[in-house]
Amino acid sequence: MPQQLTTQNEMDAFADQVARELGTHCRTRPGYPHKLGRIIIDDDNRGLRLYQYDPRRPDRLQIYAGLPDETQVQAPSIKVTAISPAHVAREISRRLYPLHAQALEQAAKLTARQQAEEHARRTVAETIAAHLPGARIEEQHRRTRIIWQPTPAPTAQHAPAQVDSLSVTVGASGERVQVEAGGPPDAVIPILAALPRTSRG
Repeated sequence: MPQQLTTQNEMDAFADQVARELGTHCRTRPGYPHKLGRIIIDDDNRGLRLYQYDPRRPDRLQIYAGLPDETQVQAPSIKVTAISPAHVAREISRRLYPLHAQALEQAAKLTARQQAEEHARRTVAETIAAHLPGARIEEQHRRTRIIWQPTPAPTAQHAPAQVDSLSVTVGASGERVQVEAGGPPDAVIPILAALPRTSRG
């Protein structure tokens, strides 16, 4: 018969038993405030978050397998009936751990792709910035912005018309560059023409 987990003490005791079923070195710790739940740290240092997700069904649990970074890949979860600690441990091993492995693989691929994008973008940005002395580089979400405002010549000198500002945005993989320039045409055009050509890869 499923166990009715209606108090935190009952949840704590049940989670402790699940942890013992999962492995010899599993341990538990408190869950998050205002939720009836418990966290199990398993033998592989995975964080398993057990929650009672519906107070009307005190025998039902939702269990999440935590990821190092859950901002890009959502932590996988399963719902299971608290028939017994052994049953819940089996469902974690049978259903949740494979989902966790898939999520980790997906997260690793995303990280590798982002690192490759960042490297390509940084290479293009640094090449452009090298031609714009004093340029300021700002990292944005999957974008790099280069801002350049030339130092005006002393007022006593009759310098040619100066560009007011130049803003260059390098796209996620460094494959696209967007340029915005402000100033008289005879000042802006030579600067745009002087921007370096960058090759992919």
